[in-house]
Amino acid sequence: MKKLNRHILICSLLLLMGIFMAACGSSNEETNKKGTTTTEATTRMYKDYLDHEVEIPVNPQRVVYHGEGYGDLLALNINTVGAGFSWITNYAWEDRVKDVEDVGFPINVEKTLSLKPDLIIIGTSDDKTYSQLSKIAPTIVLDTFAPLDQRLTELGDILNKKDEAAQWIDDYTEKADKMWNSLVADGSVKPDETASVLTYYPGDRLFVMARAGLSQVLYDSNVLKPSDKIQKILDDGTGFAEISTELLPEYAGDRIFILTPVDDEAKQSTKEMMESPIWKNLPAVKNGHVYTIDIQKSDSDASTREWLLTQIPTMLKK
Repeated sequence: MKKLNRHILICSLLLLMGIFMAACGSSNEETNKKGTTTTEATTRMYKDYLDHEVEIPVNPQRVVYHGEGYGDLLALNINTVGAGFSWITNYAWEDRVKDVEDVGFPINVEKTLSLKPDLIIIGTSDDKTYSQLSKIAPTIVLDTFAPLDQRLTELGDILNKKDEAAQWIDDYTEKADKMWNSLVADGSVKPDETASVLTYYPGDRLFVMARAGLSQVLYDSNVLKPSDKIQKILDDGTGFAEISTELLPEYAGDRIFILTPVDDEAKQSTKEMMESPIWKNLPAVKNGHVYTIDIQKSDSDASTREWLLTQIPTMLKK
């Protein structure tokens, strides 16, 4: 009897040990599964608009952004470790940029490397630059001339801010529509008026803006329209085009916006244009429908657009 009881006790102990080991194995297996899932979720594949297929972090923590449109990131409350200050200095929202290192223009590869980024976003399609940067960290080329909603949606996807991007677009669209409708209602602007945006670059080079900066803000209004010549530039998918002063009558709209350049030579070219007979004979000039704004404060990024909603009514009601 003692032997039997002893045998039963041993079997019971072995059974309990087996159950315990199985439970531990199951727990370890579950833990391993969770660990594997976490590891797999830290990165994902992304294809940028130049068809680069890049493995990027799901939640980037150290982003370097180099190109137009830094204000888009501010709208999404994104903090970067590095950026090109050429697209930050003297902008309407410059004081909101904190603890960001300048990576220069053109981008300084060594400086970028020192910031240890886990994601680099650039606005240039230069193959050499892309090749150098992609050796430092996953690098994406962003179409900075894309329409705002497309650009912000893409950034929301890249930076895991999809909901924030969608909400910002909805809020901005509502505010912009309200502003433009108010300007039409009080007679400040007539529906279907045309507008053009001009600026000079050094070397006496005159440009008409189409898909870049302030022009994008104006044409998105569905109130101020591009002229036929500017519409052609838009249809070609180009951000801007160089023209001669002799062609001004073909590009000038009912409203003309002059982007005041930074360079002194370009400022002098602007002054000379505005003193020319061709300029003085434009209908917009004769009607007093000419407006000036600093070029850095006329971008089409999300944060500048919010600021422009407070400035455009004042400009057009003069």
